[in-house]
Amino acid sequence: MNEQKIQQAYEAAKERYAALGIDTEKALAALQKVSLSLHCWQADDVTGFENPDGQLSGGIQATGNYPGKARNMQELRKDVEKAVSLIPGSHRLNIHAIYGDFGGQKVDRDQIEPKHFQSWIDWAKDNNMKLDFNSTSFSHPKSGDQSLSHRDKGIRDFWVEHTIRSRRIADEMGKQLGSKACHNLWVHDGSKDLTVDRLLYRQNLKDSLDRIFANKFSNVKDAVESKVFGVGLESFTVGSHEFYMGYAVKNGIMATLDMGHFHPTEEIYDKISSLLLYTPEIMLHVSRPVRWDSDHVVILNDSVQMLAQEIVRAEALPRVNIGLDYFDASINRIGAYVVGSRATQKAFLQALLEPIATLRKYEAEGKFFERLALLEEAKALPWNAVYDYFCLKNGVAPAEEYIAEIGRYEKEVLSKR
Repeated sequence: MNEQKIQQAYEAAKERYAALGIDTEKALAALQKVSLSLHCWQADDVTGFENPDGQLSGGIQATGNYPGKARNMQELRKDVEKAVSLIPGSHRLNIHAIYGDFGGQKVDRDQIEPKHFQSWIDWAKDNNMKLDFNSTSFSHPKSGDQSLSHRDKGIRDFWVEHTIRSRRIADEMGKQLGSKACHNLWVHDGSKDLTVDRLLYRQNLKDSLDRIFANKFSNVKDAVESKVFGVGLESFTVGSHEFYMGYAVKNGIMATLDMGHFHPTEEIYDKISSLLLYTPEIMLHVSRPVRWDSDHVVILNDSVQMLAQEIVRAEALPRVNIGLDYFDASINRIGAYVVGSRATQKAFLQALLEPIATLRKYEAEGKFFERLALLEEAKALPWNAVYDYFCLKNGVAPAEEYIAEIGRYEKEVLSKR
């Protein structure tokens, strides 16, 4: 797209928004600070490098077998670098514990150390990125149906040690990179059929969490993530929303809200304002559930738009950590990265360009027709011209130009794997 045309379209959009009292430059400055935490597993279908050919378990599924999957750490990093080059702004990368640089050695999960992730830290420095981290309870001989809630104390001890070590790794990432690393704790624990000892499992999980969080790390933002159910564990989930919401509020840590981890008709945007009253920050996993937690590529749909609107309207951007969590192995994986990331950015830009002052005035005065009408008209405002300009300012391919660029990368790199 011609740079002059992008500039002209932006100037026209700027004038249109100014007529509604909206400063597009202020919105762009705010969007520049929105740092997404990309997820390394989009490039390799959650395989990792602990056992690259191992089978996933614990309710984790990646469907599809599109050619070009990253087979090692170097290919994964190359793919992430390519994706980031097509996403305007400065962003983070979220890594699971199974992505350690183990040098071909067998390192069990209760033995992982910061040294196994030093090359990731060095890579992040070289690529102007920050890092986040997840402990990994699935796809391991000791995971089974339960991990931190297991009846066997030895099993619980194993996963407690793993998670403490994961938080220590996150602390080292935050320390060296000068930005606190979010450590997200999610375990798949549950039961396929009827469960009579629910309280026991939840007591076990609470005890494990208390032991894990007894260790304090100054460069970590801790988060706990709930789920409705897991595949193969449909009847009972130990770490339900109520469990983790209570634990997060009581202990002053973040609750992670994953867009796919609730009932199909339940929208997480409505939870934002409530949680912000009781927890210092929130962690988000932006995804697209189709019927349920299927982790489809994020698109600019109503759910993502409402999520962004609620955060901006609550002036909560500094208190919300925005992570992506989806993996589609049926299409070009780098393309999936870029589509989902840019869709999320577009939702936040639209929210930042909303005529909120006028909308609040209408609401306070009981002018509900006027409020509804302006909300509808705002949908058709030229926000896309502002986003193209945002791409141009960041030296990133605007509009649909990234499609051809990803096509070239597939031809030159992915097709040769």
